[in-house]
Amino acid sequence: MNIQSLTARFALVLSCVLMTTGVAQARLLQCAPFAREVSGIEIRGNANTWWGQAEGRYERGQAPMVGAVMAFKAIRKMPVGHVAMVSRIVNEREVLLTHANWSRPGGIERDVRAVDVSPAGDWSEVRVWYAGNGDLGTTVYPLAGFIYSGKAPAAAPADLPVQVIATAAAVSVHGTTPVAD
Repeated sequence: MNIQSLTARFALVLSCVLMTTGVAQARLLQCAPFAREVSGIEIRGNANTWWGQAEGRYERGQAPMVGAVMAFKAIRKMPVGHVAMVSRIVNEREVLLTHANWSRPGGIERDVRAVDVSPAGDWSEVRVWYAGNGDLGTTVYPLAGFIYSGKAPAAAPADLPVQVIATAAAVSVHGTTPVAD
């Protein structure tokens, strides 16, 4: 084997290693780390554990507040639950959420609609805006409740790879037929 052949092989191996490292560093955002970052609520682990972990550490309740984390219960199609930060209160039955990993893997959505559809109006069940429909999704998701941070919400950190999927604050609830969520 001559020096040119050896150099070419080394360059090939090095480029493969560098490409693999780049892919590994381009991580997809999950809902829990993103919610922790933007809300300041220091809970770790899967989203379905946040409600229980918050007991005794953070105030919890059934009313949305700006900066609070909406904690979704685990269901069959969402076995590790979901967490999202409330970015704005629209009215007593509608809020806007900022969250990650909902409509697209790793994507961030800002100010998307979540509507309380519970019969009692107690925020125990919601429908959430879904990019695939361009409207509220068809699934009704059960909530554990809201975890209150006690501080103002943070903006998304500038160093995170952000892919904003949509801002759906003005999407109508009526007039469209959702296809799936």
